[in-house]
Amino acid sequence: MATSGSTDSEGRESTQARVEDVLREQLANGTYPLHSLLPPQRKLAKDFGVSRDTVQRALAQLTADGLVEARQGSGTRVINVPNDLPASPQFQRPGAASLGPLIEQAFRQGEVSLDVSTLTAETLLRHLKNQLERLSEVGATPPQKLHIRMLLPWGTQPLAYPRARDSDDHRVWERWRRMIRDNISELDQLKASFTGLGMDTVIDIRRVPMTPQCKLYVLNDEHMLFGLYPPLWRKIPVPRVDRPGQDEDVDSLDVLGLGSILSYHRREADPRTHDSRFFDSTKDWFETSWENWHELMRSEAESVESSHDG
Repeated sequence: MATSGSTDSEGRESTQARVEDVLREQLANGTYPLHSLLPPQRKLAKDFGVSRDTVQRALAQLTADGLVEARQGSGTRVINVPNDLPASPQFQRPGAASLGPLIEQAFRQGEVSLDVSTLTAETLLRHLKNQLERLSEVGATPPQKLHIRMLLPWGTQPLAYPRARDSDDHRVWERWRRMIRDNISELDQLKASFTGLGMDTVIDIRRVPMTPQCKLYVLNDEHMLFGLYPPLWRKIPVPRVDRPGQDEDVDSLDVLGLGSILSYHRREADPRTHDSRFFDSTKDWFETSWENWHELMRSEAESVESSHDG
């Protein structure tokens, strides 16, 4: 029988392995290109919902594998990329794929449209920042238009996840709400930056009363990435109530966002193929969610306003 100590150790090793796996994939798919800097350890710990110690151990392993190099005062730089993952999705048939290459391809066209349903928008933010950095280089030609429509959960009621096992403890939910506010603020800044490059940029966000069960990206109404959010129990660091400035790990139900597996689909010429039908039905779900949830929220807002006037 495993002791509590061994169980904790196995949990830490599993969490570290997950962080390593996600970072390896991000190095391979271009989220962090060769010679680029990784985010600070504190930011990575926040993104993954783990301790800085876990991030440090994961980075130490990547350093030992010759993928990154840490220099005091300069951060952690990518010095090699793994070659065991495809650099681009297989466009001829469905399969596992990464968002980075598709974003790259879309931003090399004259117009970019993105329909997104997500829990936090964290992954999309990183790839948009990468494209902004690329387009800011001398000689890079930006698209003429960028239009993003994004469905995000509302922030007025607790979601099915992330949430603490103790239903009276709302600190995990509040942490998610702060993350959403920060991400929306960053999207506003990105919109201004893209506009500054001469792009006609629209980023439209609608908050809907649901907990996303999947992550969805539709690019230029032709390519689609779809992945389910696997729920899991894990420790999430949140501020202590009794000791300001310190965190404690809270047992919580969350989903695997950064490391979730995405499947690639495309709208093919023949609408009867399996892939075309999946694409069309999923896109229809997005369109009806975009319109009908918005209509419901607007009606409820008008009803509340009317009752206050009365």
